[in-house]
Amino acid sequence: MNYELYSDVILLSDLPDERLYAGDIGTVVEQHIVEGLEPGYSVEFFDLLGNTVAVVTLPGSSLRSPTPADRPTVRSANHVAA
Repeated sequence: MNYELYSDVILLSDLPDERLYAGDIGTVVEQHIVEGLEPGYSVEFFDLLGNTVAVVTLPGSSLRSPTPADRPTVRSANHVAA
């Protein structure tokens, strides 16, 4: 799937080194399109106050678009995956 700049995306797997977890919502800030390779995206993740938590570059297969069934949730930044 191709994502447009500034679209919201949802992370599909944990990135504990970045303190990001599956379900976190980010914004596409750059597209990386290389012929013959899967599209990649730089995604910025924010806290609820609008502060940047991380900017990571990921393959498109690590992301999905939000759906009407999705709901934002809150967890502490100290969250540790089980």
